[in-house]
Amino acid sequence: MRRRTAILALGVCLALGLPAARALAGDNDDCRVPMADWQPRAAVVQMAAAQGWTVQRLRIHDGCYVIYASDRTGQRIRVRLNPETLAVVRLEGGDGD
Repeated sequence: MRRRTAILALGVCLALGLPAARALAGDNDDCRVPMADWQPRAAVVQMAAAQGWTVQRLRIHDGCYVIYASDRTGQRIRVRLNPETLAVVRLEGGDGD
């Protein structure tokens, strides 16, 4: 019985600690911005063009804008943006990997 209680207590501690640990580690790149505060899609495309990116697809995922594009060198990139500030939350591919 003691062993079962100890295992259950350990499981609860791990379950409660994991989301907090992920947030502290920076794994949580969900954008939590009310839709009323979002920049329009045209602003996203304009910002991407200013960066030298050619946008193939623009979508929304986990509350962020996600751009699938090519950079100046033609390499494919995936960019996650904060929808309010258009700040880059994550850049994958190209030189940003």
